[in-house]
Amino acid sequence: MDELARLRDSIGLRTGEGVTRTALPGVSILRSSTMTSPLGHVVAPTLGVIAQGVKETALNGRTFKYGPGQFLIVSVELPLVGHITQASADEPLLAVVLELRPQRIASLLLETAPAANLQPASRSADAAIAVSDASPALLDALGRLIALLDAPDDAAALAAGVEREILWRLLSGPQGAMVRQIGLADSRLTHLARTISWIRSHYDETLRIEDLAALATMSVSSFHRHFRALTSMTPIQFQKQIRLHEARARLLTEPGDVTGAGFAVGYDSPSQFSREYRRMFGVPPSHDAHALRESAVLP
Repeated sequence: MDELARLRDSIGLRTGEGVTRTALPGVSILRSSTMTSPLGHVVAPTLGVIAQGVKETALNGRTFKYGPGQFLIVSVELPLVGHITQASADEPLLAVVLELRPQRIASLLLETAPAANLQPASRSADAAIAVSDASPALLDALGRLIALLDAPDDAAALAAGVEREILWRLLSGPQGAMVRQIGLADSRLTHLARTISWIRSHYDETLRIEDLAALATMSVSSFHRHFRALTSMTPIQFQKQIRLHEARARLLTEPGDVTGAGFAVGYDSPSQFSREYRRMFGVPPSHDAHALRESAVLP
């Protein structure tokens, strides 16, 4: 049995339908027997590996498709829209998700930098999202990490070491330059991540590009150029998507207050809110609120 088959079996034996947040820090496993509609959410730095099935994830209209033996990696918080495009009861989508913690990557870089033969930085490393094929060694390490769920005592001693191996496989793989940026305290990505965190926390406020550029320790022109290369959006467009994602989350809990959701995330005009919401999610917020409420009661 090859590494992909072992990973598929490891996930399938240890999860029910839906997302299972495991006892291992930052590790979730997913099983879905059905295809899903596009759903938006803000994703933190993450590794997602597909063992079976196919998923599509979109950032600002650009679609990333990944299937068995492939991974999607996100290096900063991004507003994404994702859906499962291939899954069935006989062959459900099976996946594992690992949170990418900067301090773990930084520690590994400090210990291995003198001897490391890592991928050089490239233009693609400027982007915050990518899809690549997983190496057999990476798939094998992920399978062993999932298997530790059956042995809590072993997990306490071994999980950190297996996670370290996974990070090393990423650092030495095709997206190594992107992963390396996550762990470097003075990297361009880290500076831009500070501005993204600020926008996430102040999405309902007016942006001042000069302040964001200062937070990133860049000139305004340099900040604009690098922010767009990283996220595929301007800061204003990024804030708008964050606002709309937040409004959708509010409608999930309060589906009857469409106008209130718009005001709460920073819109002064209900008509503008409705228009931009429909442009992003394909339906007006009043209709989407009902659909979200109906889906919320499903197991």
